[in-house]
Amino acid sequence: MSEENIFSKFKEHSIAEFFKKNRQMLGFSGKIRSMTTIIHEYVTNSLDACQEAGILPDIYIEIKEMDKDAGKYKIIVEDNGPGIPKTHLGKALGMMLAGTKFHRYIQQRGQQGIGASGCTMYAILTSGKGIHVQSRYKGKKIECDLSVDFKTNSPVMENVIETEDGASGVKIEAEFGELKYEKSNYGPYEYIRRTALVNPYLKITFKDPYGEVFIFQRSSEQIPKKPKEIQPHPLGITANDLLEMAKREKKFNRISSFLQNRFSRITSSKVNEVKELVKEVDFNKNPSEVVWEEAEKIAKAFKQVKWISPSPEGIEPIGGELIEKSFINVLNPEMVAVIERKPAIYRGGVPFIVETCIGYGGGISQTNKKGEIMRFANRSPLLFDSGGCAITETVKQIDWKRYGFKEFEEEPVVVVVNISSPHIPYVSAGKQSISNEEEISDEIKNAIMGASREIQKYLSGKRREKEKEGRKKVVERYVQQFAKDLSELAESGKPEDIESMLHRMIEKKYGE
Repeated sequence: MSEENIFSKFKEHSIAEFFKKNRQMLGFSGKIRSMTTIIHEYVTNSLDACQEAGILPDIYIEIKEMDKDAGKYKIIVEDNGPGIPKTHLGKALGMMLAGTKFHRYIQQRGQQGIGASGCTMYAILTSGKGIHVQSRYKGKKIECDLSVDFKTNSPVMENVIETEDGASGVKIEAEFGELKYEKSNYGPYEYIRRTALVNPYLKITFKDPYGEVFIFQRSSEQIPKKPKEIQPHPLGITANDLLEMAKREKKFNRISSFLQNRFSRITSSKVNEVKELVKEVDFNKNPSEVVWEEAEKIAKAFKQVKWISPSPEGIEPIGGELIEKSFINVLNPEMVAVIERKPAIYRGGVPFIVETCIGYGGGISQTNKKGEIMRFANRSPLLFDSGGCAITETVKQIDWKRYGFKEFEEEPVVVVVNISSPHIPYVSAGKQSISNEEEISDEIKNAIMGASREIQKYLSGKRREKEKEGRKKVVERYVQQFAKDLSELAESGKPEDIESMLHRMIEKKYGE
């Protein structure tokens, strides 16, 4: 084939067409996983919307079995959030890479603006129909059927009805094929249970295909504060990051001004410190004139300067008190240890916070789930792709015997790890596995070790008490005979009086 013939086949494709052929990248691989992915995408959108609007979320989920053999189900998800205006409804649910999240440096569960549109795509591919939407926004209810034009990556809204309505929120109904419902560790019920665990302010009602209703009541009325948009921290910034930002700069015409206003923690004195390290760079020239070599030198200088830790304003972790309260409410363990690390930085100047909660015994023993790892990112459960996830790998590297556990997989223990950040480094668009960034792995390890030490203290105390109780029982076994023998040898005193005195001595030594 000639070169001319080869390039006659050259075509451009939309992002929607790409994901249509590669739907597994969005988490649509396997019937059980696909169902959980749909629930995940809709629930995370609802939680993000409610948090931004300052509303205590109340989410209803229903799964109806249409044709079990064909794997057809109807899924209904409804929330009490602020709703979506008509002007944005189509793009929010029917256009890939469109939304409020990808371009903002702010912590949210969703990131790419793909998830909900991916669900619309999956409905079309497996049932031949799009989704039905009701959006109540500022006194108006917009109802329509919505699908995706794959060639242009654009939404198609049909049968639009607009009426007056005083409520707020979004309701989505859609039929999907190639799904399977199971009440397993990877199904919707487990996803919902774990979502309730790390979002104590959430009330979520779930009706499964068998008609059984599960209600997870909120254990807190405290809505997480809305995270603020923040600037990237200079630590972790690469030469490419810096060059791209400089080339886009329109407002500030000097490198020094650009650095102070586009990064957190950079003051005029810090700019002077950087200048001293890279004297060959003119900090008065326009940022758009920066070349690769200069960006490389500035990025290298950043690593030599001592910086203040990143601001926690752009990150909203669960919080030790709330996660402990929720953990007790859902799992009812015998012992709980919670550790929240200070903000840290990973590649690209992105701040993050790691929280760990370890629960032992009690209700965990009754569930028969031993050595369980629960992974979360921005309060969203990660049920799949655990093998290559930074959380799983780090947990398995811990020397658990050092903390009083014989074998982690055989102990009634649950390890919860939540990572909060404006940008979670997921391994793929499916958002189920976190990249093994060195800085993140180190923080996870330190958090787990800190919580493990608390559990170790508890288990050591428990073992000491058990040993003491054992010694006490051994001694008490011979008290009656010993009292009788003492009375006979001394030829005085009543055996029962001596026995009472011996019991008091034992109690004083071993206590209760």
